[in-house]
Order: sequence, then structure tokens, then C-alpha cells
Amino acid sequence: MAYDEKYRIRAVEYRKEGHTIKQTCKIFKIGSTTLKTWVKKYEKTGEIKDKPLNRTYKKIDPVRLEAYMEKHPDAYLDEIAKAFKCWPSAVSKALKKLNITRKKRLSGSKSNALKK
Repeated sequence: MAYDEKYRIRAVEYRKEGHTIKQTCKIFKIGSTTLKTWVKKYEKTGEIKDKPLNRTYKKIDPVRLEAYMEKHPDAYLDEIAKAFKCWPSAVSKALKKLNITRKKRLSGSKSNALKK
């Protein structure tokens, strides 16, 4: 669970006011190891920030996939899979996460005409 930076600083300052680790942990409802880590980090750098997220993708980078789909909107899953060096099922799952549909529906289909 990630804590807000202001919350962390308040806990560290409370500890530095002279309260024990046990008291601080009880009031702020955090673990003693967490508090000790925050105190060390605050003493070294003067701030308590989370590390920036370093996202890596196992198979397919979503940004690259979207760009590829814009260039090749009618590409088959096999063609996309060859371009990304993976299986078509992985491409299908990645497209589903991006809400990109492979179905091409016509606005004047029979089912739409019957509803009117």
C-alpha cells in the first residue's frame, strides 16, 4: 500500500519530536520497518518520494501496438504477431486491453435496418 508523501513526512517529524517508534507506528498505523525506512530516507535526502515506475512489458508495448494499428488497420493477427515476434493470442489479448476491436461492423447491416 502506498502512502501519501505528506503522510510520510508527518510520521517522520512525529518520530523526531521525541516519540518512540512504537508510539509513532501505533498512531500512524504503519509497521516499524516502514517507519525506519522512511526516517533513513528522510535523513539522507531530505524528502520521501516513491521511486518512479519503470514499466516493462513482457511481450508487446501498447504504444508501439497502437502506432502499428494506425498504420496497418486491416492487418491480420498473424501479421501483427510476426512484426512483434510473438504469438497471435498475445496480440489478441493486448488489443483487447487497448479496447481495439478487430470486427468491422457496417452501419447499414440487416439487424440495424430491422430495428428502425
